Amino acid sequence: MNAPPNRARSDRNAIEIKRLPWASDLNEVTIRELADVGEFLQFEPGDVVHRAHESMEFVYFILGGQLEVTVSDALGNDVLHRPLVRGSVLGLFSMALPDQSHTHVVAIEPASAIRFGLQQFLAIVPRHADLQLSMYRLAANVVRQILVIDRTLAQPSVVGIVHQSEASRSLTHRLASRFRDLEPTPCVASDDAAWPHLDGVPFRLVVEHGRPIDDEQLQAQFGEWSDHGRIFVDLTAGNTEGVLVRMLNFADLVLWCVRPDDAKAARHILGPLLERTATWRNKIRIVWLMDDDAQAAPYEPELRRLVDRDFKISFRDTSRDRGSSLRHGIERIVHHLRGVRIGLALGGGAARGMAHLGVLKVLEQGGIYVDMLAGTSAGAMAGTLYASGMSTDFVVECFKNQLRLPWMFRHMPGGGYWYLVSKYRGNQFEPMLRRYLGDARLEQLTLPIFTVTVDLVEGVPVVRETGDATSAILESINLPGLSNPIVDSGRALVDGGLVNNIPADVLVSKGCNLVLASSVTAKLEQEFMGIRANGSAPRFKLSSMFQVMMRGQMVQSFNMNAIGVQPADFVIEPDVTAFDLSAFGRADEMAAVGESAATEALPRIRELLSRLDAKLFPGP
Repeated sequence: MNAPPNRARSDRNAIEIKRLPWASDLNEVTIRELADVGEFLQFEPGDVVHRAHESMEFVYFILGGQLEVTVSDALGNDVLHRPLVRGSVLGLFSMALPDQSHTHVVAIEPASAIRFGLQQFLAIVPRHADLQLSMYRLAANVVRQILVIDRTLAQPSVVGIVHQSEASRSLTHRLASRFRDLEPTPCVASDDAAWPHLDGVPFRLVVEHGRPIDDEQLQAQFGEWSDHGRIFVDLTAGNTEGVLVRMLNFADLVLWCVRPDDAKAARHILGPLLERTATWRNKIRIVWLMDDDAQAAPYEPELRRLVDRDFKISFRDTSRDRGSSLRHGIERIVHHLRGVRIGLALGGGAARGMAHLGVLKVLEQGGIYVDMLAGTSAGAMAGTLYASGMSTDFVVECFKNQLRLPWMFRHMPGGGYWYLVSKYRGNQFEPMLRRYLGDARLEQLTLPIFTVTVDLVEGVPVVRETGDATSAILESINLPGLSNPIVDSGRALVDGGLVNNIPADVLVSKGCNLVLASSVTAKLEQEFMGIRANGSAPRFKLSSMFQVMMRGQMVQSFNMNAIGVQPADFVIEPDVTAFDLSAFGRADEMAAVGESAATEALPRIRELLSRLDAKLFPGP
């Protein structure tokens, strides 16, 4: 006969099982039987959970931390690497495929799991229909991930929020309030004795008599909240290293809130924590609180090295020219926690790229806040200025005023092209752009943006995501013939439209699970030099070599659109064929065309977003 279960061990196992995402539909009887026979295990970084060339004799349900699975083929070549995080299962397929000789599993950060003997687990499953259904779902999820047909991203259940100063404390309250409208009741555990009451949100103070509560109390509280929604663990960075380590072990993701003045203090805390467990970098996000009217987050390469990604937010209204991107930063954090990442690719097309600004304006006004941008040529220019936090109306005004044709060029044949030539040859684009961007780097901007240029030395596209923002634009708009290649680090860089005019594929590679694109080259006017494609008698007009080069660039972009844009889920196509390629002075008119095209596309875009997350983007 089996020995009676240890009641304290069983109770702890039950609490841990209830916290697993797939266990929400299990009844108490099923949970209790699993808890009675399961074995709770903890792993340190480097611990081998399963060795290749050994048969799999157990089923593991991952409770926290991260394991890494490496699968090799018969020749010993690694063919698959897959992380296992909280909610993942290891050994499930052993029930049908006992040969696991090519699978190696190791802990890459402190981790915990509940383990069952394979035969033991096989005996439990048939007795519980709810457990059978959960196992089928888990197996289906594993297959979808391996086949790369699943667009879902991780949705962290336990979210740590660390405040480098009290200035960011209201972020937790705002997130809890927002998630109260989206999910089953979110819960908050905090060391803030002044936490403002929020109806419908259970709260637990994790400090008693000036000391943090112990692990057992915290585990019991999490178990009590297992039937609720997301758990936010809200702490000040002034806690001891032991408290912060415990939070990092518990949490699936950590938002580390930092004001620009607090960057040094954050480095001094995060550095030792990451020395302890380097893979915690993958779960930490910096949240920059930009309430001081700064145009960009501080350049902190050491801090950036310590974290996986950052967000920029503001609790205050900004000036008209700065736009509202910072205020929407909180909603982008909500996207991240809900497993949504929206990308927008902006294509090249000379002055016609000003239509992208109208597209961006309509999406923002419609509550569709893109999480990442990628741009080529004019798309890189419009996108980078928007990513810096400037409002679309202000950018349109800047282009219209800064690139208005002077009197002399207005009276010259092809004057618009000669004006662009003078801008390129006189290196006048750089001071114009620096007037608005200063020395800001791409990684400091409000939104992540990726700019595309081409290296003529190796003949390959180059995607910029870090470095001087103005230089990234200049490289991407550097039209061959109008300007010499920009030489940098052994590369000769020119306009990215030569190989990837609409870089939706870049956004897919960065993890976006819904990608929109704006193309101003999807339509091509069937007329050039007075010659029309419909067979009517031509009225031949002599064009300058620069007009021919620009037209050639446009034709190339028209024919290459499908290369980069193919992964896009929806393409917005403003018809700007009525505008000359050099007509930057008509930026407001082209932006209006972009607004019209995006407005027409909104219902379809909302439908796609609703399929991705119906709670976050409810349908009509």
